[in-house]
Amino acid sequence: MPISISNEEILETINMIESENLDIRTITMGISLRDCAHSDIDVVCEKIYKKITTYAKDLVKVGEEVAEDYGIPIINKRISVTPISIVADACEAPDYVKIAKTMDAAAKEVGVNFIGGFSALVQKGMTKGDEKLIRSIPQALAETEFVCASVNVGSSRAGINMDAVRLMGQVVKESADLTAEEDGLGSAKLVVFCNAVEDNPFMAGAFHGVGEPEVVLNVGVSGPGVVLNAVRKIPNAPFDELATTIKHTAFKVTRSGELVGREAARRLGIPFGIVDLSLAPTPAVGDSVADILEAMGLERCGTHGTTAALAMLNDAVKKGGAMASSHVGGLSGAFIPVSEDAGMIRAVEDGALSFNKLEAMTCVCSVGLDMIAIPGDTSAETIAAIIADEAAIGMINKKTTAVRVIPVHGKNVGDKVVFGGLLGYAPIMEVGKFSADEFIHRGGRIPAPIHSLNN
Repeated sequence: MPISISNEEILETINMIESENLDIRTITMGISLRDCAHSDIDVVCEKIYKKITTYAKDLVKVGEEVAEDYGIPIINKRISVTPISIVADACEAPDYVKIAKTMDAAAKEVGVNFIGGFSALVQKGMTKGDEKLIRSIPQALAETEFVCASVNVGSSRAGINMDAVRLMGQVVKESADLTAEEDGLGSAKLVVFCNAVEDNPFMAGAFHGVGEPEVVLNVGVSGPGVVLNAVRKIPNAPFDELATTIKHTAFKVTRSGELVGREAARRLGIPFGIVDLSLAPTPAVGDSVADILEAMGLERCGTHGTTAALAMLNDAVKKGGAMASSHVGGLSGAFIPVSEDAGMIRAVEDGALSFNKLEAMTCVCSVGLDMIAIPGDTSAETIAAIIADEAAIGMINKKTTAVRVIPVHGKNVGDKVVFGGLLGYAPIMEVGKFSADEFIHRGGRIPAPIHSLNN
């Protein structure tokens, strides 16, 4: 039975696009590179380049055509690939920087905005290939434009690999140092995960999981402006009514995303994967998650009550999305990247939002400490400790958490750093002044919680 769409719904969608910043944040093509494995890195690179440029040659063109036909902007076209540590495990090369450069060249050739998957999954331990990849990350990100990297250091099943956490503290620091002239941009393209998901279309943490098909198209929808407008229309409503309104709004946004995603997949001749309904903000005014929380009655995002407001928002978004599609996946919820959200930036500048409050908020939202600029002299051990805290939240709560912090060379609390574009700008935030060095240098593995034994 065909779905009937009323004139009122059509007009409503047009308004969401024109006035409320509704967009398809990304269509992300996932490509398996497992058959590109070889002991010779030159052969691996050749196979990778050929496969990516073959499968993704029409991705940008089709994305633009679908956006034009349906009138819904598709902001980013992206690619995610099998974690390179898996693909390159058989390589005898000393590092994998050459593979990152090949990914970058392929991304440039097909015209996408980002390519993710320079990744390793080391929640329980590192293979030689995993360690090689991780140690390649700083140079790889410094010498490429479009490549994004991610490392999963923990899970609710495995616990937290503290050796990997310690190493990632060093890698984040080195990635920032090697791109110091660009204010540490390298570390802005690096995410450290706990409970990473295999079908995440959002960068910088996207990779094509081993349980995924040969090729697939995932879509990431974002509509903070739409939700903000809906919340503002009912200023004095009780919370249950507010939650219902957000659910209905999320439903509409998700349905638009799935329509566009399925059509793009059909035209490309590949399977459709998931819709990731994440309220991912941009630096544009009116496209802020913090503004939604403030519209609920908070004077500033970060004040007492913020965590409760965010919990309700995140849950309502998920419920609305799940009703709109049978294939909701990825991270689906509210993102709180500081530099990419005008309201978050304002809250930090006004002293309402601290690092510790952001950590508390990550207990109830998607992902975690995201796009936070920190002093350039922050030690690798402190960064590792930040990663460990976030991983613990994810592990205990059976949710995905992540850290994307940028230690900005030569800058301190009170300074600002401008990344431009989607990454926006950020005030440098204060981190803890007391040492966690001894804690981090213990190494080993924090055991999985008791609820991991739920077979």
